[in-house]
Amino acid sequence: MLTKMNSQKDTLFASPLGEVDGFQFDNSVVDVFPDMIQRSVPGYSAIISAIGLLSSRFAQADSNCYDLGCSLGAATLSMRHKITQPNCTIIAVDNSSAMLSRCEKIIARDTASTPVKLVYSDIQDIIIEKASVVVLNFTLQFIPVNERDAFIKKIYTGLRPGGLLILSEKLMFNDTRQQILQTEMHHAFKKANGYSDMEISQKRAALENVLIPESFSQHKTRLLQSGFDNAEVWFQYFNFASMIALK
Repeated sequence: MLTKMNSQKDTLFASPLGEVDGFQFDNSVVDVFPDMIQRSVPGYSAIISAIGLLSSRFAQADSNCYDLGCSLGAATLSMRHKITQPNCTIIAVDNSSAMLSRCEKIIARDTASTPVKLVYSDIQDIIIEKASVVVLNFTLQFIPVNERDAFIKKIYTGLRPGGLLILSEKLMFNDTRQQILQTEMHHAFKKANGYSDMEISQKRAALENVLIPESFSQHKTRLLQSGFDNAEVWFQYFNFASMIALK
């Protein structure tokens, strides 16, 4: 459920750039974000849809459901339309004022009844409490690696017993051949969706040192060491995957 409100085609990297700045979630990205993410992240729509289904299964009465790094609210809306437990509140957090401002307008147009609280903040500063579902949909990868352990532990502590963490991430692979293959196939996916070699190259340069992927084994080790009973991949499309961790 990715809204197309005021969406434009992503041409941010279509012209040669003398110097490629680090990627930021500013107004220029907000304007093209639905198009960008659909054409760049394999399986994104399927993940968003499943977030709603999983939330309907794990949301508890009188609890909070968190969308950390909510961007334009696709995961928030998916949860909102599937949660049926009473007295649930969705807390959607983002540190991009441009994203959150547009998200607010999108949520205002939605007619589902589950309350949504929008919070402008760094997700690492949020207190996680009374949580039954926490969503990190392609968000952890933007947090410095040395700060990820403490953040996941914080989420685990704030989850109720029986709670769920949905963690979607771009993956890296320890095997060199697999890494090359998965990267090539991701680029092929983007080219099939209309991106040029120059756009792919410049976008990759913009994300370098901004988005730091890890392997599934690294994610699983962190999740288990934080206290989760188990963690598994439920969806993968080339080097993009979504995991579920259960408390």
